[in-house]
Amino acid sequence: MLKDEERQGRQDGLAREVLLLSRNTLLVHLRFLDAALSQLTLAPADVPLATDGAHIYYNARHVLHIYRTERERPVRDYLHMVLHCVFRHQFVRNLTDEALWDLACDIAVESVITDLGIAAAASARQKAQSALLQHLRGVVKPLTAEKIYRYYLDHRPSPEELLRLRQTVLADDHTLWYHSAEGRLSILWHGNAAAGTAEETGNAAPSRSDLSQRWKDISERMQMDLETFSRRQRGEDAGNLMQNLQAVNREKYDYAAFLRKFAVMGEAMKVNDDEFDYIFYTYGMKLFGNMPLIEPLEYKEVKRIREFVIAIDTSGSVAGKLVQNFVQKTYNILKQSESFFTKINLHIIQCDAEIQEDAKITSQEEFDRYLATMQLRGFGGTDFRPVFAHVEELRKNREFTNLKGLIYFTDGYGTFPAQKPDYHTAFVFIRDEYQNPDVPPWAIKLVLEPEEI
Repeated sequence: MLKDEERQGRQDGLAREVLLLSRNTLLVHLRFLDAALSQLTLAPADVPLATDGAHIYYNARHVLHIYRTERERPVRDYLHMVLHCVFRHQFVRNLTDEALWDLACDIAVESVITDLGIAAAASARQKAQSALLQHLRGVVKPLTAEKIYRYYLDHRPSPEELLRLRQTVLADDHTLWYHSAEGRLSILWHGNAAAGTAEETGNAAPSRSDLSQRWKDISERMQMDLETFSRRQRGEDAGNLMQNLQAVNREKYDYAAFLRKFAVMGEAMKVNDDEFDYIFYTYGMKLFGNMPLIEPLEYKEVKRIREFVIAIDTSGSVAGKLVQNFVQKTYNILKQSESFFTKINLHIIQCDAEIQEDAKITSQEEFDRYLATMQLRGFGGTDFRPVFAHVEELRKNREFTNLKGLIYFTDGYGTFPAQKPDYHTAFVFIRDEYQNPDVPPWAIKLVLEPEEI
């Protein structure tokens, strides 16, 4: 029994040394990973390799076996797990298919590792992945976990094909990603939680939300480092890494909340409880029986959208079903009772290099008819100035009395007005390859994913 414990202790010590050597190797080659590498502590467990964002769990026999088989394998596997944390793959929730998400995450990090071109992490499975990565680069851009996941949701592999693909990119166990703290204990020790200490099993680890925020901070610092200090060192090798960082660090927007910022003050038929004096009301009812001394106000000032402009860039680059989806989504938000007047003054303007159409909408019924018959017009170049000039002409003709906002749906590649309008203006972009379009300092920029439209 004692010999078994000694042998296990020696195996654990050797495996730990292999993993520490792998970490130090990565630190030498990828200095921008220093903060990420320092976040993960090593803990023995029954799983071959896994991480929860606080620890790297390892099975000593597995680590020593892959090290004997291939010296570069532990380095690649270590980097594989660190990149999962940097891209916050384990903190994504509400997935339609966890198996496809596992595959997408593994493909994304393996692609990044290959592109970094580190000889110390060039294991045999890199060659086996080449055909898969070449195919995906032709149909998925950029090669992020989210984009790959969407692709496989649309092109679902058979169970046999899914297993084959997963084996090509497999490095660690993702089961911990989808379980509570108690469930993770059972997984790490095959149901025997007493086998591990609190420190080893992660029972004392920070909460999932705290870990997600910690890795978000690390990821954002990495992105800034790569965009500045490390750009010359990594060059084009870090292009895929940067695309993944930009994808995971992009701001998430609530389009409904954003649209409500354009609300104007207007009068709605609603009792104003804030200005109703119950003292005079009850005193009158008590004194006269059925005659209150004050009546409640019938009107209340509420924030609702009444005058609004939706401008659509109908140049060839953004024309199509996506534009109609954008108008439909905007309509769905506007027609909610808390943000829509019974009567409105909404102009939907189509423009490429010149005004193609100005549809005036004054009710939900007219909006319904417009959507049913909507046709895109134009498909020329992009110039934003005609829309703003047209809106100014409408204001001079008293078409608008209190125009609060204009939303311009576009790809951003056009000529902006030189002068700031005296109403809020937002340019809405659909993110394709995580480019960062510029807008004038007086405009608001909103970047949405296609599925958010």
